[in-house]
Amino acid sequence: MGIEITSDELSSSIESKNPLLILDIRAKDSYMQGHVSGAANAVCESMQQKQIIMSKLPQSMKIILIDEDGTAAKENATMMARFGFDAHYLKDGMKSWTRETVKSTQDTVVSGDALWSSIKQNDDVFLLDVREPQEYSEFRIPGAVNIPLSRLFTPGSHSEIPKDKKIITICSHGNRSMVATFALAQNGIEATSLVGGMALWNQVLNATALKEGDTTIIQVEKVGKGCLSHIIGSGGEAVVIDPTYPAAKYVEFAQKEGLRITKVIDTHQHADHVSAAKELAQITNSKLYFSKLEEYKLDSEKVEDGNVIPFGSKQLRAIHTPGHTAGSMSYTLDDKYVFSGDILFVEGIGRPDLRDQVEEYATKLYDTLHNKLLKFSDGVKIFPTHHGEGVKPTEGGIYYTTVGVAKKLPLLDLDKEAFVSRVVSITTPRPMNYSMIIKINKGTIPVSPMQIPDLEMGPNRCSIKM
Repeated sequence: MGIEITSDELSSSIESKNPLLILDIRAKDSYMQGHVSGAANAVCESMQQKQIIMSKLPQSMKIILIDEDGTAAKENATMMARFGFDAHYLKDGMKSWTRETVKSTQDTVVSGDALWSSIKQNDDVFLLDVREPQEYSEFRIPGAVNIPLSRLFTPGSHSEIPKDKKIITICSHGNRSMVATFALAQNGIEATSLVGGMALWNQVLNATALKEGDTTIIQVEKVGKGCLSHIIGSGGEAVVIDPTYPAAKYVEFAQKEGLRITKVIDTHQHADHVSAAKELAQITNSKLYFSKLEEYKLDSEKVEDGNVIPFGSKQLRAIHTPGHTAGSMSYTLDDKYVFSGDILFVEGIGRPDLRDQVEEYATKLYDTLHNKLLKFSDGVKIFPTHHGEGVKPTEGGIYYTTVGVAKKLPLLDLDKEAFVSRVVSITTPRPMNYSMIIKINKGTIPVSPMQIPDLEMGPNRCSIKM
């Protein structure tokens, strides 16, 4: 058989029940309005993506491409045949298909924001992570089930996949997850691929507002990574602490609460994510604040211990809190709230080893915790810049702890010598790309927004696991 097949031949191939991969390369809307039963939508945005997708397809399986009139399908099938695939195309495309077509009941792709909305609303979705087990074990969307892509083309591999839920396929960048939808469609299972995979999932931001008296605190969570930023508002003005990308979302979150961003702060030079402080300050024409005790190649106001940053009818007071970095600053508001950066978390403490002076920094960390942050009254709320996997927010959806609760954390009952000895002995993998991210945040090397998702991909590793 040549690479061209007729409508009758395609129908016979489907009825034979032999392994067959049918790829409909029309635009998504056309595919969803009606397609050949068992076909999956395969739309590549670039030649690079097309090559990646091809590399994930089983060469031993018969593949049939379908478009509207056969023109593009013929071109692509010819190319695939040259690469050794058993590739064919439907002559005259869907125009020649007179048999029944199937309408899609769900979209072929889903954005990270849309998936997060579904998860928040407790929609009945099944998250199918098709990466390799090692990738999955490093970090994943909570609740996702791991079935590697290679297994999905194996007969009998779909027993774990429910038939009564919306299936979302997930990988690192959205390529393997697209191929997974092909494998599932081959077995009569409709599925949706997460656009951009875990790389873009890490860029999803979720905002939750806490209002107490005349103070508004909007906590912004980087859902896939556990990074936390805070928009603090008073009298229509707002200060943003530790913003992450995408920066423009903070303007949207602030405006929703009737706030205008006028000041932007980084508590320290972050190692696990690219700071959006500079860009946010630029797009909002705000003042930018960095610690005077850390070296930056960026223009900013320099903050020292005891400095105040006014906004509305309020002011933040800086507290030098070294230990995670030498120049880390925490900020207190009304002696009721402390924004602790990466020093003190809900579930643990900041790690002191990312600058390779672990014993010195561990000593400073002990002093910061016991002589500064834990000296506040027990009811003071601590808002960190991260939360770890498995940590649950309060009933209001906000991640914070109190000084009284934090005092009971492991390691904090040790004396200084024992604390330093114990902390120094704890070894944890460092954040991926941390040295490059530090240089970017320092301002010594540039970064393109397109690079950020890959630079930040990976688990949150800024705290000590206890």
